[in-house]
Amino acid sequence: MIKFVLDPKAGIPYYRQIIDQIKFGIASGNLKAGERLPTVRALAVELAVNLNTVSKAYNELEIQKILETQQGSGTFIGKANISIPAKEKSRKLRSICNEFITIAFSYGFSAEEIISEIQKNDKK
Repeated sequence: MIKFVLDPKAGIPYYRQIIDQIKFGIASGNLKAGERLPTVRALAVELAVNLNTVSKAYNELEIQKILETQQGSGTFIGKANISIPAKEKSRKLRSICNEFITIAFSYGFSAEEIISEIQKNDKK
């Protein structure tokens, strides 16, 4: 199971962020076919968003055959094979790095300190 996190500063609608996280979760192997997702209500409560937001994300993924809903049983990851195009992965990494760098610089860390810490974490 993945931990869903919404970023209000991203400029991306919440339902879209949920969709992207599920797709990236599947592509990375963190979500497997047949794995059960939280109910619409449970995820809406966890993320503090409207039920319709989660429902819209789940419905769009059902239309794309990525999710399967079984009445009374829940919503599950389908058998769809998802791969994220290199361009999309690169765009996402750039976005994550830009946010990280902005925060790190706001705390006064230098580029060298940031790089050194990343290299330390890479060796773990």
